[in-house]
Amino acid sequence: MKYQDYYKILDIERNADKATIKKAYRKLARRYHPDVNSEADAEDKFKELNEAYDVLKDTEKRKAYDQFGENWKHGQDFNTGGYGGGAGGYSGGDFTDFFESIFSRGGAGGFSGGRTAGGFGQDRGFRQPHARKGEDQQLKLDISLEEAFNGGEKTIQLSRTEHGAGGIATPTLKKLKINIPKGVTSGKKIRLSKQGHASNSGGIAGDLILELKILPHRLFKLDGKDITLKCPVSPWEAALGTRVKVPTLNGQIELKIAPGVQSGRRMRLTGRGLPGNPDGDLYVEIQIHTPVAEDDETRQWYEAMQQKFDFNPRNF
Repeated sequence: MKYQDYYKILDIERNADKATIKKAYRKLARRYHPDVNSEADAEDKFKELNEAYDVLKDTEKRKAYDQFGENWKHGQDFNTGGYGGGAGGYSGGDFTDFFESIFSRGGAGGFSGGRTAGGFGQDRGFRQPHARKGEDQQLKLDISLEEAFNGGEKTIQLSRTEHGAGGIATPTLKKLKINIPKGVTSGKKIRLSKQGHASNSGGIAGDLILELKILPHRLFKLDGKDITLKCPVSPWEAALGTRVKVPTLNGQIELKIAPGVQSGRRMRLTGRGLPGNPDGDLYVEIQIHTPVAEDDETRQWYEAMQQKFDFNPRNF
């Protein structure tokens, strides 16, 4: 851009102090920001404001400008940038403060709808748009049966698109710590406030809603809050009775198998399922496993049993 009168652009005296310069910039920036002003020349005026403010807020730049005027940069044309994040662009500390102030709820000069002298109130005949909350985001989260049983803290990673200077979208990974309730079941939802989609109008972000799904387990089968464990036993253990060690979600226990137990028999262990009100139960299902007759000696044992017992399990 060629030389321009920065004091005239900001509508201030040449002896204005920094506080006055900043106040004037914020007032005009609110008026000409492209997000709230649809006039054809609003964007150009907004760029001029940022250029003027970038120079006058800086002591050294202002001194050079006051001394040399249009030749303050030794006669060279210059461009302080627009949306792209350069000096006077849409990024930076003062502009960030400004953006937050005009889009915050009820803040000074914001979209509160009140009468603010020189601001966005009714005195200027402008009705502020409402800064709407961002949309909620719903995701499914897989957890293990152990995590559902014990509960506790879990760290997850989410892919997010962040809009930087100039509106450039950058994919990022965001880590969140969540608390899984003890004894949670599949289908339950966890709501994380302000972790959803960003607002397009400067409002607060939406919520993130996580729907939990408990993954299948290699040993246990889940049904509501009840858990089933299939326990294999040998024919002689089933016939004579025994004690076996079986796993549970909170440690190994010893289980007594009564003599003559049949395959498919379910033994109930009260309160050893998922925690809750009431707690679920653990069912141990007996399965009789028979050794394979891989050699003549084993085959003879089975033939002797066949002659010994008058037994037909198919009593249809």
